Amino acid sequence: MVLAYALAHLVNLELPSYSGLLLLGLLVACGLLGFIDDWTKISHKRSLGLTSRGKLLGQLVIGAAFGTAALFGPNAYGDTPASTAISFTRDIEWLRLPLVAAIVWMTFMVIASSNAVNLTDGVDGLATGALTMVFGAYTLINIWQRNQWCRPGSTAGPMCYQVRDPWDLAVISAALAAACFGFLWWNAKPAKIFMGDTGSLALGGAVGGLAILTRTELLLIIIGLLFVLEASSVAIQVSYFKLTHGKRVFKMAPLHHHFELLGWDEVTVVIRFWIICGVSVVTGLSVFYAQWILGQ
Repeated sequence: MVLAYALAHLVNLELPSYSGLLLLGLLVACGLLGFIDDWTKISHKRSLGLTSRGKLLGQLVIGAAFGTAALFGPNAYGDTPASTAISFTRDIEWLRLPLVAAIVWMTFMVIASSNAVNLTDGVDGLATGALTMVFGAYTLINIWQRNQWCRPGSTAGPMCYQVRDPWDLAVISAALAAACFGFLWWNAKPAKIFMGDTGSLALGGAVGGLAILTRTELLLIIIGLLFVLEASSVAIQVSYFKLTHGKRVFKMAPLHHHFELLGWDEVTVVIRFWIICGVSVVTGLSVFYAQWILGQ
């Protein structure tokens, strides 16, 4: 995909955009971390790869590097790929953070999204199908932002989007959606190919990166609700277990395993969780569009 992106720009005699390179760099870096984790499992013939501290350290470095790079390198219009403000459907000015705090926030976004997708990837096809929908949603968001882009001479009006390189981001998110959709053929039950940590950490990091670059960070809670539920179930289970010295809220975490232990068939879990994801994606897109309509 990285090669195809580069070739597309060479054919058109255009340089790749800074935002596009940032997102692809994040994808590759998170994927490399996941590959090291997978390779450690295979080479040592064990179920555990990198230690949790080692993996977290790698994610911290990647997230901080991405956040720092996204706040620098303004273009001719003075726009940077990201801003220091926390965003919903666009930047929230009263939630503008100091530089260091903004980098910490973006680092958290990358770590949270990559780990959430990684936790969701525990049943054949579940994460792949959900990612197809989420990347599809971000393709539509980027296309809309490209059509309502704040630029000198633009007719977009007062509700234009102060973003950078939305067309390149649309191309990448569309490619990721298509890649996940094609991969689903082989990843659906019974899975012939698994994405492993290499795929789940890379794609999860890309989701977080897209939310940051499109200025829709808090909207990701709605669009990616399934991933939020899966990750939250683990956090709740671990916290409650420690506080109560052994008691559990769920039969097992992440959440999809809880329903499996309740007697749901694996395919039933996947389809119902896809339905939840589909509803949340449509809701998120509706909120995004409604904010633009109401602001007119």
